[in-house]
Amino acid sequence: MALVVVDPKDPTPLHAQLEREIRVAIATRQLKPGDQLPTVRQLAVDLRINANTVARVYLALEREGVVATKRGVGTFIADQIPQSAHQGHRERRLKALLDQLLTDAAALGYSPDEVMRHLARRTEGGNP
Repeated sequence: MALVVVDPKDPTPLHAQLEREIRVAIATRQLKPGDQLPTVRQLAVDLRINANTVARVYLALEREGVVATKRGVGTFIADQIPQSAHQGHRERRLKALLDQLLTDAAALGYSPDEVMRHLARRTEGGNP
């Protein structure tokens, strides 16, 4: 499955990278409703990661309604992905972005309050 790649050098956990990659492939229509995903074992071999990592991601996506598993047949992109499935992912991504912003700003000597003031000015159309 060339649509999905993980980078072992990336500090992001492998399961998070894999989940993100599958979601991006769905969002960009590289994976469409009804498309079959590789088996857990096959994807683990292709990506050179533990099969438990792949199984964990498939299970999380299934719980959110993003994929559906048909016993003995395989795992498929769901025909209708509930809007709520995207909300949790969006919230996690936003939190990660905010954490990164605050970490980088702190490294530059800015306090969270200073970051908030700059962000408020920026969103009002002014220059920080």
